[in-house]
Amino acid sequence: MPELPEVETTRRGIAPHIVGQRVHDVVVRNHQLRWPIPGQLRSELIGRFILRVDRRGKYLLLQADDACLLVHLGMSGSLRVVAANDPILKHDHVDLVMANGSTLRYSDPRRFGCMLWLTGSPMEHPLLKSLGPEPLSDDFDGNTLLRSARGRKVPVKSFIMDSHVVVGVGNIYANEALFMAGIRPDRAAGRISVRRYVRLAECIKEVLGRAITQGGTTLRDFVGGDGKPGYFKQSLHVYGRGGEACSACNGALTETRIGQRSTVFCPRCQR
Repeated sequence: MPELPEVETTRRGIAPHIVGQRVHDVVVRNHQLRWPIPGQLRSELIGRFILRVDRRGKYLLLQADDACLLVHLGMSGSLRVVAANDPILKHDHVDLVMANGSTLRYSDPRRFGCMLWLTGSPMEHPLLKSLGPEPLSDDFDGNTLLRSARGRKVPVKSFIMDSHVVVGVGNIYANEALFMAGIRPDRAAGRISVRRYVRLAECIKEVLGRAITQGGTTLRDFVGGDGKPGYFKQSLHVYGRGGEACSACNGALTETRIGQRSTVFCPRCQR
């Protein structure tokens, strides 16, 4: 599933090609995504200018005048800029054709993503309203985590993956940040000191920042807005490496499941 770095990579990749451009046409080949694409999307978008492309958590917001198009990539979706004459593939469901000839193409083999047309403040929409702070913002730090963790017995890995606590820390990056911070993923969230939470918040910022710089993590068929894969997978210390040697102590990495998600950690380095 595309996580925050992949979505941010997509945002940065498509923005230069569509911001300031007028929507010339909208082609919807398949309305049936996670929720049906609104029937009025074409009539609403044509003629409007894309003013900016924002991101909130794993959602992209294409701001157009007084409304916006909210996009989620789901499990397997991608948004990429293609030439008008690029061949249309089986899972290419939506094209936004710009007046300058650029085409923003939405592909989604599993169709778990969404495209919703929002009027009014998008941050008041139920999908966005209750989201926690952005992990790369000044609103997120160790004290933020400590306040949310008080009295909670849930494993810290599940805790930092809760979008009400902080957005965008998906499974890959939760594994990596906890390893960097030296915290066992199964430790109860309410039994971690402020000092360790300060370190964990720093590690979350560092891991996500490096992943964005490297274009995200290529798993299965993810590509960025320019059609290129991400390369952060080459830097993973624990995720997907169960049974292999720890990069820090050379001991064997342990693989288990927490919250039904694959979890890898070093029993020596993480406590």
